Amino acid sequence: MTDPNGGREGRRFSDEELQDLVASTDSGARDPLNRNVALLISGLALLWSLFQLWIAQPQLWFGQYLPVMNSSQTRPIHLTFALLLAFMAYPALKSSPRHHIPILDWGLALTAGGTAFYIFWFSDTLAMTARSGLPTQAQVIVGAIGLLCLLEASRRALGPALTIVGSLFILYGYMGQGWLIPDLIAHEGISFTGLMNALWLDTAGVFGIPLGVSTAFVFLFVLFGSLLDKAGAGNYFIKLAFAGLGHLRGGPAKAAVVGSAMTGLISGSSIANVVTTGTFTIPLMKRVGFTSEQAGSVEVASSVNGQIMPPVMGAAAFLMVEFIGISYLEVIKHAFIPAVISYIALIYIVHLEALKKDMPALGEAKSFTGMLVKFFIGFAVAGAGFTVLIYAVGALRAAAPALTGPVMMTVLGAVYLWLVAIAARRPDLEVDDPNAKEIKLPTVGEVYATGLHYVLPIVVLVWFLMVERQSPAKSAFYATSLMLFIIITQRPLKALFRGQGAQLLAEFKGGFDDLIAGLIAGARNMIGIGVATAAAGIIVAIVTKTPIGTELAGLVEQLSGGILILMLVFVGLFSLILGMGLPTTANYIVVSSLMASVVVTLGAQEGLIVPLIAAHLFVFYFGIMADVTPPVGLASFAAAAVSGGDPIRTGFTAFFYSLRTVALPFLFIFNPALILYGVDLGTWAGIGQAVFIFVIATFAMLLFAAATQGYFLAKSRLYESAALLLVAFTLFVPNVWLDMVQPPFRDVPPAGFEEAVAAAQEGDRLRLLIEWPDFNSGDMTSTTLVMQIEGAGSAAERIDASGLLLYPEDDVVRLDEPMFGTDTAERLSDFDFYADTPVQLAAVQVPVNQMPAQIFFFPALLLLGLVILLQRRRQTKPAF
Repeated sequence: MTDPNGGREGRRFSDEELQDLVASTDSGARDPLNRNVALLISGLALLWSLFQLWIAQPQLWFGQYLPVMNSSQTRPIHLTFALLLAFMAYPALKSSPRHHIPILDWGLALTAGGTAFYIFWFSDTLAMTARSGLPTQAQVIVGAIGLLCLLEASRRALGPALTIVGSLFILYGYMGQGWLIPDLIAHEGISFTGLMNALWLDTAGVFGIPLGVSTAFVFLFVLFGSLLDKAGAGNYFIKLAFAGLGHLRGGPAKAAVVGSAMTGLISGSSIANVVTTGTFTIPLMKRVGFTSEQAGSVEVASSVNGQIMPPVMGAAAFLMVEFIGISYLEVIKHAFIPAVISYIALIYIVHLEALKKDMPALGEAKSFTGMLVKFFIGFAVAGAGFTVLIYAVGALRAAAPALTGPVMMTVLGAVYLWLVAIAARRPDLEVDDPNAKEIKLPTVGEVYATGLHYVLPIVVLVWFLMVERQSPAKSAFYATSLMLFIIITQRPLKALFRGQGAQLLAEFKGGFDDLIAGLIAGARNMIGIGVATAAAGIIVAIVTKTPIGTELAGLVEQLSGGILILMLVFVGLFSLILGMGLPTTANYIVVSSLMASVVVTLGAQEGLIVPLIAAHLFVFYFGIMADVTPPVGLASFAAAAVSGGDPIRTGFTAFFYSLRTVALPFLFIFNPALILYGVDLGTWAGIGQAVFIFVIATFAMLLFAAATQGYFLAKSRLYESAALLLVAFTLFVPNVWLDMVQPPFRDVPPAGFEEAVAAAQEGDRLRLLIEWPDFNSGDMTSTTLVMQIEGAGSAAERIDASGLLLYPEDDVVRLDEPMFGTDTAERLSDFDFYADTPVQLAAVQVPVNQMPAQIFFFPALLLLGLVILLQRRRQTKPAF
């Protein structure tokens, strides 16, 4: 059967089947008919949410009256809840009963929960035995049972991918060598006792950093999103997107992109995002001329992009804080521009599709340019208002610091009451039927006032993160606390403002029911993430205890033949493969543990200094593309279930729409300024530089989208698309052309190293080419080390501060093991300084003054002008 738009029609899922699809992946598909069992599952989920709120609140006035738990106690309890609920909420197989819990699952739930709770209950004993290297036989047995239960819970909640990967890593850690294990990563093997100790009993395996991040940060953000959704913010954001964009050419698709970006704040799951927004947007996209596959693909591309959008980034943002050792604000700063320009480009791609097919608007057509002008005016006004608020609070804090807190609370309460009063003047938003015969799109004026109070918790979250510089956990707790208050009070307050005093008690009860439902839904949405972060801890532990983490770079180098761009392509492909079938959080843990250091190491060997944050974003971007790409492509299959399109074709079309997400990682590897690396946002000059980078990158990304879509002002010819790609590349990375014309460094012989250090200005960076014998082959290999010049002392003082120990011998400068505790010692930790062949300084590269890279913008813009002239002759409809 075919649809009228030419796409091959698949089976479209019913609403019940779609909700079951989301439940199966996010919260568990089991729905017991026995009321007591259903209450038990809901009660455990509610208790989990309350526990997480309790451990997040020690900074409040009542915190002194409640016991405070450390991370070695909270992580096991967190996993205990996750495992209990995983076996109770997720059936073992598709054919397993969904309306009751089999005896086996009861036994597995109690056993799995017990092995995790054991780590909490006997934490003091474990500290004296297993964590001191002396595990008992009983502890080892508990660890083995716990690991088996965790892998089974992972299979149920997340599918087989993470279970298979985790099992393979356990086998690799235990065996160490064999005919399937390359010599490059072979090792002696870890004893069964040592393996159980490292993976379950110690604090660095299952109960390590990933589970710690899930416990401390991720739960609160997922709970915050769940409460926002229960309060009605999800429908509000979708309606707002359609009110602003639905009237444009191809408007439903544009609204799908923006709606998915906004619901990305609420949903940490690309699949839930696809189904939540897609059930409304996909039928409307098909109405205006998109095929089933195209409509599903737009929803997939925009929903998966929600995972790269700050502030949550599918929980990867919090993991980056721990893995890289930078602040949360730094992660947001680096991730912001790529995510935003990616969304802008997707809107433009949708616009080009609408132009190519001459799609109509829904209702009275409006101007795309006019919408952009209104958006930027609104953005500027909001930014100006936020800036005024920052200065006002600063002045109040300076004048009366003791009154700042109470005054801010009073103002926040007054603003909330005012916004709810405004919302009460309009009817509550209803969920529209996208299949209705006539679609009446709302206007922004009708929608925006009905949910402005939903923005307050988001403002509070941003305020504490960006202005108060509080931790993500503390910021999320304050925002969630406000959300708890809003969800309870908004309904009775609306009734009061509407003069419906008789319904006050019923509305208050309804708000309390919404609160309980939100707490339960938040916990159930965390089951998969809790299990995923615990299971991913297996991979992290094996990587740190075996050679695979350090030697994988050598394997990639062999495969690529030492060609840098091929190395990056292979790393991207490996990240894509490793990410197949994994949720975003587990996906990032796995790919970053294995591949991030590979990018940095291989770049350094080829003379390209890659910031660690750029390497982590690189592998993260490719990892989440697994949600799009066949054959796994979970989000693509979910979109096809909504649209009735072919899942494989939907996946390939979504991948084509997501080419910008594939290109971005390569671009910021070669030009880290795109992620604002090295840009100081604390100065006006830095802010101006950031704005300039954003404008140029946005323009370049739009040209890239036009080139890949084969349409700009008119249908592009092949050479015009190639020219647009060349212009986009030049705008993104002009430094590549500049380095070809004017090398950025001059070489200094090793013997002149001290002179170069003495002549350098404070803040300069010298690049040191270091050679050393490879552990395995004995051949000489090289890497590039950056030496940051600090202070105004002598050359000897500057070298001592860096930790380098140099010994000139004739024409050779030998390196000894760097001073312990310095950055240099950490970077050179894998070097063998005691081999017969010494580690030596091969060359010193001193930076030279280059002309501005932006000079290459001029020929690029001239080429763009030529393309515009050629296409203007064939243009038949407005470009916007």
